[in-house]
Amino acid sequence: MTEPNRDDGSNDGPLAGFRVLELGHYVAAPFATRLLGDLGAEVIKVEPPGGDPVRQWGARYKGSAPWWSVHARNKRCISLDLKKPEARAVVLDLVKHCDALVENFRPGQLARMGLGEAELRAARPDLVIARVSGYGQDGPDRDKAAFGVIGEAIGGLRHLTDHPPGTSDLPPVRVGVSIGDSVAGIYAALGVVAALLRRERTGRGGEIDVALTESIFSLLEGALPEYGTLGTVRQPTGGAIATAAPTNAYRARDGVWMLIAANSDPLFRRLAALMGQPGLVEDPRFAGNQARCANTKVLDAIIGEWAGGLDADALEAALRDANIPHTRVYTVADIAADAQFRARGMVQEVADPMLGAVLHPGVVPRMDHTPNAPRSTGPAVGADNASVLGEVLGYDAARIASLKEGGVL
Repeated sequence: MTEPNRDDGSNDGPLAGFRVLELGHYVAAPFATRLLGDLGAEVIKVEPPGGDPVRQWGARYKGSAPWWSVHARNKRCISLDLKKPEARAVVLDLVKHCDALVENFRPGQLARMGLGEAELRAARPDLVIARVSGYGQDGPDRDKAAFGVIGEAIGGLRHLTDHPPGTSDLPPVRVGVSIGDSVAGIYAALGVVAALLRRERTGRGGEIDVALTESIFSLLEGALPEYGTLGTVRQPTGGAIATAAPTNAYRARDGVWMLIAANSDPLFRRLAALMGQPGLVEDPRFAGNQARCANTKVLDAIIGEWAGGLDADALEAALRDANIPHTRVYTVADIAADAQFRARGMVQEVADPMLGAVLHPGVVPRMDHTPNAPRSTGPAVGADNASVLGEVLGYDAARIASLKEGGVL
């Protein structure tokens, strides 16, 4: 079991030496800083005295959410009531010692707290500032409220993750995780790295403006150019892929869903032979990818009937022997037990001081000389108040005690 140690001096990640201040809550900004922390940055997270709401999200264990162990890993957490003027002074003192700031308040909210761009740059002129919001920092919708699910809907993803038209009257299906927040967080982290790289060359700071809506919209492949040139609106396809066939999930005889991706001509030829129906490749309905895409309903029915005649183990073995891309549809239990994930450290047991043994995902992307294990797990509320204010800012014990007595910490 990995024993995280934030002070063991083993951090040689590519961002080691950079310090990032997080004024974030919920998912998007904290996910961005988690990625930066995974790659070696020192992250100081500011949260209200009651803690980030994500501490209470999802399943609970020993009074805390296990998600927090991962969500706030590699971070030093301090508590500040940003509504108090004294907290503003602490933030600006921290900014002087930080390379970047990541926040996801509504546009203009930090400025109303006295922490606008002018104040931040007065504290550190070359600061990199990453802002994550629902619609972006300008435009007619900048002040509208939004969460990740709103970004997913406006960005076009919720429409495409649904079942095919006419097959269900249920609401459009959600991906199942906060994908809008997470994608925005990835873009914010990328923007911070790019801006820091530019600062190394020019000495100039920068501002990154990430919108949840735009982050999801940027993933829609050819949907926009197809609409612009052909006037076609891409429709949801359920488990299939609109541009390549066959690719879908098929139920084995014992009820297990098996994803089969035989969407090139050589792969389809092998699948047809495996099913004992080699003549399918000569059938005009399935001769070439365009024809197969136009006739996916019929083709999926043929493959589904064949898959339904085999138990999952036998189906998996047959597809493996034929070298056809396939997999069972994994649950998180399958992921935790997967030999490949375990071998690469993508599933690892970590010792969390608050929870005991916790499973953590490894670091993505993997980079040489970068530890794949977290340096620390998500700490308690205000766990690093004294160390950050004392070591980083040089506040003495009396000043820290005064801030605590005044309800600032």
